[in-house]
Amino acid sequence: MKIYFLGIPIIIGILFGVIMITNLDKTSDDLMILNKENLLKGSTILGNPNAKITIVEFGDYQCTFCYKFHDETMDKIYEKYVENGEINFVYKDFPLNGAASILASEASYCAQNQDKFWEYHNMLYDNWAGENTGWITNNVLLEFAKESGLNLDQFNSCMNNSIFYQKVIENEQFAKKINIDATPSFLIFNENEVYRIKGAQSFEIFEQTIQELGTN
Repeated sequence: MKIYFLGIPIIIGILFGVIMITNLDKTSDDLMILNKENLLKGSTILGNPNAKITIVEFGDYQCTFCYKFHDETMDKIYEKYVENGEINFVYKDFPLNGAASILASEASYCAQNQDKFWEYHNMLYDNWAGENTGWITNNVLLEFAKESGLNLDQFNSCMNNSIFYQKVIENEQFAKKINIDATPSFLIFNENEVYRIKGAQSFEIFEQTIQELGTN
């Protein structure tokens, strides 16, 4: 599994056209903010950073349907499209379930500081225990850090100083600006078009969308 950190945003001024599928809401009227630079900046890219197609997930680590997507669909997308370099994948936070979800997102970026974002991201979903059930605590997040092989002193310092709190909030605010209102929500795009999918749809829906974009 190849992981790349996008330290410098890709400067592309192309605005995307919008095509909607599977009971989707209207995309933001302000298309100036819906561009590749804003969708990718500050994110850890899973897969080939030069892939022609990108999937951006807006998710919440407590969200039931985010877990369903992770458990039932993500591995299929990875094995068929990400592993061979055809597409890449990005995760952005939309913490609808409040403070605990924000805390989990902060922890994922503290892991990113040690080049372990996706390992920690997967750890959170692999150990998912419901929405607002109290399973996300500082002690649990620290245990996940230990299991992920992180330097615990660095992780604790990062968490105690809320280094990435503002980043999580900015991701949430950006999502709202482009009319993301549910988790998981996905934007799938190439250089010319973007499709928007809401909910934990089947692998076949993602496959259909990727194939459509691949021909454009």
